Amino acid sequence: MTNGVVDERPTETGRDSANWAPSVDRLSAAGVEGAKVDSVTGKRVSGPVQGFGQLWQKTFTIRLIDANVTPQQLIATWKRDFATFWPKYATFYAPLAGIAPGEVALFDVAPMPGAPISTGVLVLYADDESFTFMTPEGHTLSSWITFSAHRDGDVTVAQAQALERASDPFDELIYMFGGNKLNDRFWQETLANLGRHVGVAEPVVSTQVICVDKRRQWRHVRNLRNSASLRTARRTLGAPFRRLTGRE
Repeated sequence: MTNGVVDERPTETGRDSANWAPSVDRLSAAGVEGAKVDSVTGKRVSGPVQGFGQLWQKTFTIRLIDANVTPQQLIATWKRDFATFWPKYATFYAPLAGIAPGEVALFDVAPMPGAPISTGVLVLYADDESFTFMTPEGHTLSSWITFSAHRDGDVTVAQAQALERASDPFDELIYMFGGNKLNDRFWQETLANLGRHVGVAEPVVSTQVICVDKRRQWRHVRNLRNSASLRTARRTLGAPFRRLTGRE
């Protein structure tokens, strides 16, 4: 299936196939409650292969020094309380079944007051030591992001690693003029919050950013038609008119 999950997922070996999401053609967020906007149902998945912009690999790590937690315990906590570790300007609506293979979550992110971007993710993979999200069409980034934990000597290390492209030319411009750094800060804050939750008094997050491919994939310029960022921009610019006409 060209746009199905099976063909899109990163290659993994030696892991149980039950930990992978089943192949789907269209996503459904029917198992999510609380979100005012569902811009994911009916969309296909869209990973880095389908994105428009330059390809980046970003790795955020935190050493949980003095935290008495195993990698398995940390991942269980991260899955269960995932929404609580996000910055205050973002809201994550977890699926009722939790973060499990094949589930879809929704979220709102408002990098600027009054301009929330509503989108979501598919849980592509999940086991006791990691879980991976994949983005749908319309998301600002076409990406995979894996959250994991491992031991380094006596210390548990938490990591978030993304392989991502801006989804379309509009998002690529945003990414070039500040969006890239905002994205980095988002995950840095998330890992710092996770660290504080498990007892790290002064969390230090290390960041590694690599541009894997500087080329832009112009064959995917039509991703603009699903852009959540453009939808938000149109709604924000049209707000004064709607107030005048009573159409809010």
